[in-house]
Amino acid sequence: MKFKLLFLFLPFLSFAQNDLLSEIDTTISNQVVTSAFKAIKIVNLESTKLAAKGDLYFVVAHRFGSVKDGFEGFYGLDNANTQIKFLYGWKDWLTISGARSELAYDFSMKYRLKEQIDGGFPVEIVGFNSVAINNTLKESIYPNMTFENRLIYVTQVLISRKFSDRLSLELAPTFFHENFVANDLQDNSQYAIGIGGRYKITKRWSINADYAAHLNRASGSIYKNPLSIGVDLETGGHVFQMHFTSSQGIHEAGYLGQTTGDWTKGDVFFGFNLSRVF
Repeated sequence: MKFKLLFLFLPFLSFAQNDLLSEIDTTISNQVVTSAFKAIKIVNLESTKLAAKGDLYFVVAHRFGSVKDGFEGFYGLDNANTQIKFLYGWKDWLTISGARSELAYDFSMKYRLKEQIDGGFPVEIVGFNSVAINNTLKESIYPNMTFENRLIYVTQVLISRKFSDRLSLELAPTFFHENFVANDLQDNSQYAIGIGGRYKITKRWSINADYAAHLNRASGSIYKNPLSIGVDLETGGHVFQMHFTSSQGIHEAGYLGQTTGDWTKGDVFFGFNLSRVF
């Protein structure tokens, strides 16, 4: 009798098993894809990584002078630009920051708009906005300058995709507006598109690179598109980024609109980003 009852319930047990397996498959294929990038920045370009809620980051970013300075300038080590930054995860989807360098004060927020889903939405989308105060404008040169002249506004849409555990790529359409530009032929409102990526070569090491094409630079401008190449080292509570870049500027408008280095002429800057999480 027991065997007959078991035989009667076999189809229902089979259906129940299939339903459970179906649920498991659905859960796995709809997981949020995380860690496209391990650091807040790829090199100069903001990544889609945000600070976790309640996490405080202390970041030191350093760009030495041009290696083209040679022995006289100790291959750039005598002339450096340093940025000190604090970031805070206000929410899991919102990070705010404040920074200061020799070139600018910089305040920003970065917020997640859409997550990449395994088997679902193909990319992660993050918005980024910043306001910078240009610290390079001197009243001795521009006696009629006002505080508003120093302000720079940046808006970016960061679109990344983690293709595998090793490879992540990002696209970053950008708009920035400088209230003051030294070149009369340059529009105050400017457009650029950044691209960047990360390729993991070992458990702790990755190769990173980013580039930004300025879309409406004035003809005859001395500035160039920034290209940066480097490596990331993950060491417990922090990520150490070492790189060579054609830009000594670290804030967005500094590297997007005022890059002076030229890789083809050996005019590049060694630098690093060091972040610590508390």
